[in-house]
Amino acid sequence: MPTPTIITEDTQKHPAKRFAWSIKAATCLVGALSVSACNQAASEQGAGSSSDVRLLNVSYDVSRDFYKDYNVLFAKDYKATHPDSKVKINQSHGGSSKQALSVANGLQADVVTLNQNTDMNLLVKKGLVSADWQQAFPDNAIPYTSTMVLLVRKGNPKQISDWSDLARAGVKVVMPNPKTSGTARYAFLGAYGFGLHAFKEDPHSEHAKTDDYMQKLLSNVVTYDNGSRAATTSFLQRELGDVLITTENEAHLVAGKYAKGQVELIYPSYSIQIKNPVAVVTAVTEKNGSTEAAKAYLDNLWQDDAQELMASMYLRPSNPKILAKHKDTLPDITTFEATGVFGSWETIMDTFFVDGGRFDTLAQSPAS
Repeated sequence: MPTPTIITEDTQKHPAKRFAWSIKAATCLVGALSVSACNQAASEQGAGSSSDVRLLNVSYDVSRDFYKDYNVLFAKDYKATHPDSKVKINQSHGGSSKQALSVANGLQADVVTLNQNTDMNLLVKKGLVSADWQQAFPDNAIPYTSTMVLLVRKGNPKQISDWSDLARAGVKVVMPNPKTSGTARYAFLGAYGFGLHAFKEDPHSEHAKTDDYMQKLLSNVVTYDNGSRAATTSFLQRELGDVLITTENEAHLVAGKYAKGQVELIYPSYSIQIKNPVAVVTAVTEKNGSTEAAKAYLDNLWQDDAQELMASMYLRPSNPKILAKHKDTLPDITTFEATGVFGSWETIMDTFFVDGGRFDTLAQSPAS
């Protein structure tokens, strides 16, 4: 059987390579030029043999490492039942909300693999993704989850052990911007949820102690990058901050591979669960004739080999048996769901992340 062809386009490279943006991929991410360039690339989907598979996966920024390897698994599986097919998969990565907005504005994604339901809901409202997208795949279309952790410098010189330490005087914090990054929203909500838990306050009534704690934490933030990978760059390459708030998988990859021996991973005592939804962009795939391949691409995320790959890359697979096999690297942790504490994602966005919302108020208020 011939070797499948995989074409992977990352918007940024690994920390060790300084996450340099490729011109072509960066063009596919932002601005009017991005839509034009990516539409032209997508139009090539109709070229060549009718059995060829050409897919564009538009995803959030710290998923690139997983999907680069997953694409190889998918291509092999797909060719086993479609031996005459040539498989070409492009990737586009950035802040989840910016990525969803790019698709809403015309970026011709066949599939979207994001990290927040509100980003998916935007595409539903635009008529690009089916309203029943959560029923199209198992586990409400969540193939894996993650959580927020803390990454500190070698030796942990500021003795950071939990969220509360991020509000101490003299601690410099790096995190993405919640206005552009879904991961950053999880970071903010993870810290806020910890405050509510620690102070035993109700998010829907009086929470003055939590707000005071969050003001102090946010006053320690030295940079708000557009996405999680950019925040990692600021922490590692620009050497900003004492602690990076990031996802579990990103922290493990950095600590174990890209900056081995330079950083340490800290699990907070109480953190937030991140759910990573996936969907077919049916408005695009029906036009391009790629619906069957796009659905297969996402279906295969629930295959055992894909679930094992997730676990090996420090993502928490939806298959509980496979997750249990990896307790040494994915330990049992105490987490909460954002919607269980704060209400629906629509409520969360309207409360915290709209212009003038609670995030803006707390970030702009002087710490007491």
